[in-house]
Amino acid sequence: MKLIVGLGNPGQAYRYTRHNLGFQVLDGLSETLGASFSREKYRGQIAQTKVEGHKVLLLKPMTFMNKSGESVARAARNQVTDPGDILVIYDDVDLPLGKTRLRKGGSPGTHNGMRSVLERLGTQDVPRLRIGVGEDARIRDLTDHVLGTFRPEEKPVVKEAVERAVQTCLCFLEEDIDTAMNRFN
Repeated sequence: MKLIVGLGNPGQAYRYTRHNLGFQVLDGLSETLGASFSREKYRGQIAQTKVEGHKVLLLKPMTFMNKSGESVARAARNQVTDPGDILVIYDDVDLPLGKTRLRKGGSPGTHNGMRSVLERLGTQDVPRLRIGVGEDARIRDLTDHVLGTFRPEEKPVVKEAVERAVQTCLCFLEEDIDTAMNRFN
């Protein structure tokens, strides 16, 4: 089974923030795959489907960003034997707005949600798809930036990045991570 995780924060107040790009990608992916987030399990919302005959579990942790690892570890413990079969999608202030980057593993960088995931899984060998939200020099507090919404002029760039991220996920599911990295990085 493949586990695709989108990181974000639960609740309407966070729905369109920079920090919820992972949720936005999963919403697009679930729509493309004809799956719906109709159940709660593993301290998150889940959708189940099949791609190329393989089971796929989509997970939106409802633990708030900094404790995302709790939900991911529960789902992985019950469903996934190889960390390479997990793909975590999240926002990244260290990438320019709209840029996407797929990697097989590595450190979490400045992202506390990804740090929680890696700590709970006990490995850095977890594939991840980062979506750039850029930095805003006018905002001193990083938290204010990632919990803020996109400016009107940023929205078309973000929409395109979310669509590209959905296509990257599909390639990861239908082919493999190397093909997805070569095609979308």
